[in-house]
Amino acid sequence: MNITGKLEKDLKELKKILPAEDILTFDFVSSEGLSFALVFTDPLTDKELLGEQVVYPLLHYAGEATVEEVKKRIASPERRTEKELEKLSEEILAGNPVLLFEGAEEGIVVGTKKVFVRSIAEPSTDIALKGPREGFIEDVKINTSLVRRRLKSPDLRIEFLSVGRRSNTFVAVCYLEGISVQSVVDEVKQKLQEIDIDFIPDSSYLTHFLSSRPYSLLKQIGTTEKPDIFCAKIAEGRVGLLVDGTPIALTVPYLLLEDFQSSEDYFVPPYRATFTRMVRILALIVAIYLPAFYVAAQLFKLQLFPMRLLLSIAGAIQDIPFSPSLEMLLVLFVLEVLNEASIRMPKYVGMALSIVGALVLGETAVLAGFVSTPAIIIIAFSAIGLYAVPNLIEVTSVVRLVMLLIAGSVGTYGIILASAFILLYLVTTENYETPLLAPFSPMIGRDLRDSVIKYNLGSLHKRPRTIGSQNRTRLKHAPKE
Repeated sequence: MNITGKLEKDLKELKKILPAEDILTFDFVSSEGLSFALVFTDPLTDKELLGEQVVYPLLHYAGEATVEEVKKRIASPERRTEKELEKLSEEILAGNPVLLFEGAEEGIVVGTKKVFVRSIAEPSTDIALKGPREGFIEDVKINTSLVRRRLKSPDLRIEFLSVGRRSNTFVAVCYLEGISVQSVVDEVKQKLQEIDIDFIPDSSYLTHFLSSRPYSLLKQIGTTEKPDIFCAKIAEGRVGLLVDGTPIALTVPYLLLEDFQSSEDYFVPPYRATFTRMVRILALIVAIYLPAFYVAAQLFKLQLFPMRLLLSIAGAIQDIPFSPSLEMLLVLFVLEVLNEASIRMPKYVGMALSIVGALVLGETAVLAGFVSTPAIIIIAFSAIGLYAVPNLIEVTSVVRLVMLLIAGSVGTYGIILASAFILLYLVTTENYETPLLAPFSPMIGRDLRDSVIKYNLGSLHKRPRTIGSQNRTRLKHAPKE
């Protein structure tokens, strides 16, 4: 329904749409007798700014009663018009007041929203010793400004979409025109527009709708809380999504290799970055497979242990009342309980709980003969190894448990078959025209320069072929190969 130009009737229609008590109406008359009405949400509107920029200038308004002339007298730099009452009500709920006056068939939306935000700080989930320390916050406008400050390019496109029938959450689609593949951009926007859900509290809700396999155990959408990483991925040709109300940004297409890389890798010498990437991969492999192979070796293949190690383990487990697999599951269960409790309990209590669980509970369990020392050492090292790649902790913790169960029932052959199945699944998974295991499957030689082994900047003068950029040159006058 559109605005009729009759002030009282339009206000009644708006009140029918927005009957809540915190939706206020402020009526005032100009010096020439023109009736105005401001409709706004009380907690979300800066009333002092509204009075300075709108009410005070219009109290002395003596011009023509047209929308264009009234807009010129409003001192706010953010002002636009809307005809539909539904769209005006959405703006009011978002915190932007709407100005109506007699005879106007359009409402004027004024940008005097009150913004409650926390300060920009380094995200706790991605800490780097070298490099930028800024992190995204929960306000999408501030997040887009952080992106604009790093990508001062006229080709940067930021398009806002509203997702959620009741939340009307703003989602900013960010990409570089002429670099990002247009078909990927269109697919992302189409999937966002097709989302039909009441409420979007966080960007993680969008990953279900944006993924080609929404029920997959593996993640298919990249995530980051740092503007420098977000901008670097956009510069490679990816499409980024900033969601209002959350500091976690999304990027597509996503490669599994991304989670083994760190922003610090690009601010240290290449040999150091290569070494740390190898350490992360090795730590994750050991963390997943070490408990499983330990159980399989005890139950089915004792020859896997060297003789001296075998004698040491045999002495440690001889009085344990549980089977190897049950013992390992028990220790793993205790570890997961301590982890969940330490995260969700008050900060200082959680620190004390971690110390008690690690020292007192573990040592007492060993002395009482419930678990063996090797089991605690293996699970502790496995837990530390998983956090070497924190972005995959949800997936890898489940895979570790599955491998442990298979090892306890089938043995090493079951571990090998399960690993082959996982590898097959990784090889056949793709999202937004990009294979998940690229550049290893399919093998793309040039993109291997920034995979496990990192080359110097002069050798990375082409954007990754894996992403499928329209313009692959990112460093001119590159050295000859």
